[in-house]
Amino acid sequence: MKRKSRVIYVGKVPIGGEYPVVVQSMTNTDTRDVEATVAQIKMLQKAGCEIVRVAVVDQEAARAIRSIKESILIPLVADIHFDYRLALASVAAGADGLRINPGNIGGEDKVREVVRACNDGNVPIRIGVNAGSLDKRLLAKYGQVCAEAMVESAMENIKMLEDLSYTNLKVSLKSSSVMMTIDAYRMLAEKVDYPLHVGITEAGTRERALIKSALGIGMLLYEGIGDTIRVSLTADPVDEVWAAYEILRMLNLRQRGVEVISCPTCGRCEIDLIKTAEKVDKLVRHIEKPLKVAVMGCVVNGPGEAREADLGVAGGRGFGILFKKGEVVKKIPQAALVEELLREIETMNEK
Repeated sequence: MKRKSRVIYVGKVPIGGEYPVVVQSMTNTDTRDVEATVAQIKMLQKAGCEIVRVAVVDQEAARAIRSIKESILIPLVADIHFDYRLALASVAAGADGLRINPGNIGGEDKVREVVRACNDGNVPIRIGVNAGSLDKRLLAKYGQVCAEAMVESAMENIKMLEDLSYTNLKVSLKSSSVMMTIDAYRMLAEKVDYPLHVGITEAGTRERALIKSALGIGMLLYEGIGDTIRVSLTADPVDEVWAAYEILRMLNLRQRGVEVISCPTCGRCEIDLIKTAEKVDKLVRHIEKPLKVAVMGCVVNGPGEAREADLGVAGGRGFGILFKKGEVVKKIPQAALVEELLREIETMNEK
């Protein structure tokens, strides 16, 4: 059962309450390069990204937000560190949200200025707590980086904004440790009803980060904790969006795109199943319609083992078969197996 939380809006996208978990990503272009940033955001939009975040490193990057927003369709969040003036400039340029740590952008008067600007523009703030940048005072108190220190940091920042009568916010508590992240979110979920932005930060290279993110984000979502997610990969951010939807699909929280299933191969396999399955997986990423597609290595057992698939192929010696819902549709030369499968997928997608 999804945790009860209040609802906020980033642009026109609702986060929290009973609304679906929202998928986010972040550009890795230089925000000052408007053309490159817009091009990447358009790729993210096509992949299903619903909110995008950009790094604001200086005033030029903040000013670029206005031009970027003119060419994209999804809300844009400005990521700010240390300088409250960049937050003010980003709001003035039309940012739909801010990601800040109120405790490190200046004194109380600076925070008050940012809050005033966000109130005037109805711009929500994400309080972003990162295990790698906790206040030295908290590290001294707890003796180490831990979930308790992360939660205390979040609560201090929340109080800082609440004291200014500002509650249009969401919170994240990110660590490279899966268990520390899970523990921190569990604790905070018991203390506040703000929407939670969930992710594992600095998760590593693509394969390692996919495992850590699926485990950490998946466990929290299964417990009903999480209103918006970002899968952090040292890789193309488009892969982050794909991975987010796969995690949500496995938990029956969102349905988008093709799920490719394939057998683990064995001595009966008579085609290069690994290469074939990987090729199909890459070539169907643009499909939005929820479909389950099977790539199997045995014409004898394949269709039955993948009976739940909407569509599939199974390879044999020199030929393969196309099947739907476990029923054989036709026999295909092995060289044309992938081409025929993709043609059938496109046909299904258009219906």
